[in-house]
Amino acid sequence: MLAKEIADKTLELVELGKTTPIVLIDGRSNSGKSTLAAEVQNLIFKNGESAPRVIHMDDLYPGWDGLQAGVEYMNRFILGQISQGKTANWQEWDWSLNERKTWREFSGGTPLIIEGCGALSQLSAEVCDLSVWLDVDQEIRHARWLEREGSSEHWAQWAAQEEEFYAREKSIHLADLIFS
Repeated sequence: MLAKEIADKTLELVELGKTTPIVLIDGRSNSGKSTLAAEVQNLIFKNGESAPRVIHMDDLYPGWDGLQAGVEYMNRFILGQISQGKTANWQEWDWSLNERKTWREFSGGTPLIIEGCGALSQLSAEVCDLSVWLDVDQEIRHARWLEREGSSEHWAQWAAQEEEFYAREKSIHLADLIFS
């Protein structure tokens, strides 16, 4: 079971004294990142002392053209702070209002899981403790997209950003674990 393997590796890091292990789960849109992150969170909570914090990249992208901006925001306001032992403070993107709205804070002390397209980049790989890449066939991902979004309206727009980002960052090659 994939989630169990990730949870076990994360708990091993905690047992070795890492108070805030950083786990990044990446892959193209609708590859199952959110579902996997929730499963890992539940397993760690069940077998550990506290629930890990999960941050969704969807809450960081500033709209449909915002993959790169969301990645930069994550690196600056979350990973940059946590990796230096500081408290991370950031605002989540409100998709209905098209603006950053709700403030969030994380001081560490429990595992941190960040999931979403762009979570794993050359910069974020330097500070994470475990990185995961999910590789799922495009037809399956597109069917999931249609189920979630209701139309293909932003599919090509988002896919083009993914192509550019992953070609530049080589995220799959940065992953500790690759699952397809």
